[in-house]
Amino acid sequence: MLTGCTLTGDQAGTLTSDASHVSYAQVKATPESYSGQPVTFGGKVLGARRLKEGTRIEILQLPLADSLRPTVDLGKSQGRFIAQQKEFLDPATVPPGTFVTVTGEMAGSLTLPLDETEYTYPLVRINNLRVWTEDDEEPPRIRRPIGPYWSPYWSPYWHSWPYYW
Repeated sequence: MLTGCTLTGDQAGTLTSDASHVSYAQVKATPESYSGQPVTFGGKVLGARRLKEGTRIEILQLPLADSLRPTVDLGKSQGRFIAQQKEFLDPATVPPGTFVTVTGEMAGSLTLPLDETEYTYPLVRINNLRVWTEDDEEPPRIRRPIGPYWSPYWSPYWHSWPYYW
């Protein structure tokens, strides 16, 4: 069961790091030279738009942890990229601020206005899209024994004390 995530592509549910051998910095420097190569990038969604050719998601790139979840430290970003999907993807499912991991193949670059300048975005065609939720962030909970004998100060002699309670 996949709880709290949106997956698209042929192998929904499978995010692997096989494509991560190409770094974002390499792709950012020369996006056209990596066209057709598989990549895995992650980051924070800045915006999503539905266009004639598919759904375009603008993402602030962030480094990935071993779990392929993007880090939340925005200061570690090396830039932005565009992830595009041909099939319908409702932009409301990836609102700004959402953390995502994208697995796909490089498709060159796209130059678009950014504030008062032009910005060249590496373009990734989406195969798989993982949307991370706050529930995915929770660390594993420590399970403590439940019962009358658990306490950091437990002693088998407490029961014989007259002032136990």
